Amino acid sequence: MEDKYLIKILMVDDDELFSLMISEALQLLNNVDFRLLTTAEEFFKALDDQPDVAIIDYNLPDKNGVEILTELKKQNNSIIPIVLSGQEDFKVVVEAYKKGAHRYIMKNENAAIELIQNIRELSKTLAIKKELEALRENVIEQNHSYKNIIGDSDAIKKVFRLMQKVENIDMPVLITGNNGTGKELIAQALHYNSDRKRKPFVAVNVAAIPEDLIETELFGHEKGAFTGANGKRIGKFEEANKGTLFLDEIGEMDINLQTKLLRVLQERKITRLGGNTTIDLTCRVITASNKNLWKEVQAGNFREDLYFRLQGFIINVPSLKERGNDIVILAQHFMKTFCEKQRIEEKRISSGAIQKMMSYSWPGNVRELKSMIERAVLISDEPKILSEDLVFLEQDIL
Repeated sequence: MEDKYLIKILMVDDDELFSLMISEALQLLNNVDFRLLTTAEEFFKALDDQPDVAIIDYNLPDKNGVEILTELKKQNNSIIPIVLSGQEDFKVVVEAYKKGAHRYIMKNENAAIELIQNIRELSKTLAIKKELEALRENVIEQNHSYKNIIGDSDAIKKVFRLMQKVENIDMPVLITGNNGTGKELIAQALHYNSDRKRKPFVAVNVAAIPEDLIETELFGHEKGAFTGANGKRIGKFEEANKGTLFLDEIGEMDINLQTKLLRVLQERKITRLGGNTTIDLTCRVITASNKNLWKEVQAGNFREDLYFRLQGFIINVPSLKERGNDIVILAQHFMKTFCEKQRIEEKRISSGAIQKMMSYSWPGNVRELKSMIERAVLISDEPKILSEDLVFLEQDIL
């Protein structure tokens, strides 16, 4: 996999003979794009080329290694720096590593061999990173202009209009709607159509996490914070920093934890369990609930102040029954996707099946439609899905 992607390397060194040796050595690698510069000024201008690795001479005429590493971290922290130096001073080595150097290589007869070994090791890491970036770009493309949300009804178009108003506004969003309506898809689309799209999208189903684990799941913990905490753990808030944290089924959160969540949202800081260090947060928080949270407030199950903090902007996702002909559009989409995935010949949906779908109540909404269509494809013995091939949730229960 490491040869699949080209590794872009910038090297800055004013030692002509040494640079020539390194250049010739790197040509032995078939997946390297190498560029040599001689001053720090040239190096920082060349960062626009988005290199993967920077090879930095510690002693340059216009800046030293520490200064370059410090500035590089500010400009692009994703570039991997390798420092080359003739200094064996332990303090210099330690300082270079403190400033972010990935490796510190001495300028000697073994430098080229050591550098090639490092690049080969890094190529595996960079290949995985580029695979993840490619997957992320694919997800961004799928969610661009809400492509992942299938439908053309007035009800879903109203949702799109609301999403457009808030996708780049830094305020909490509460997504409401029945189970199976696609609330997480709405949250994903908000994230991937915002300025945060290349930062993490982290989804947490509050109802699916045991009550005694939800606090450490959200906020993380330090080693020894409680029995069984054998190491430090990063919580979901920290994991989503600079991106979006989606808290699904927020109405199921314990009332005591709601108090801590409110404080985090107000202060924009967290402290891991068992720790003293506060961590600043810049993630956007999107929540969702299938419950009427205002009724939960009146019943004493949900904090009123937290409710008003979360519902900065409300998007209500309509039930499938309210979306009219979207039922047919979604059914055809699910059938096509399922047939392609399972390598089954694509079927048509008969007029009788369409009529039956349009008259059904859809208590499980889009999620139920998807399951029903996939089941119907397997049940059907014909090149088209007939009304008798449709097995609905109500029939399953009976």
